[in-house]
Amino acid sequence: MATTVTSKGQVTIPKAVRDLLGIAPGSKVDFHRAADGSVVLTRADEKRPESRFQKLRGHAGDGLDTDAIMALTRGE
Repeated sequence: MATTVTSKGQVTIPKAVRDLLGIAPGSKVDFHRAADGSVVLTRADEKRPESRFQKLRGHAGDGLDTDAIMALTRGE
């Protein structure tokens, strides 16, 4: 994704990147140089959006407890 630098040195962060990083008006961002010489943009305020795996964490809800599951697997 390419963007144009204004005369003031400003750029518009593409929407896909803003959505990926959860950047909204007022968000702070950080630029740092990677070992390969590229520049990386990250959120500086540590409010990162949940990953697709984070959303799946938790438990399956009400159901069998551990003792009941063990009894079923043992055929009791």
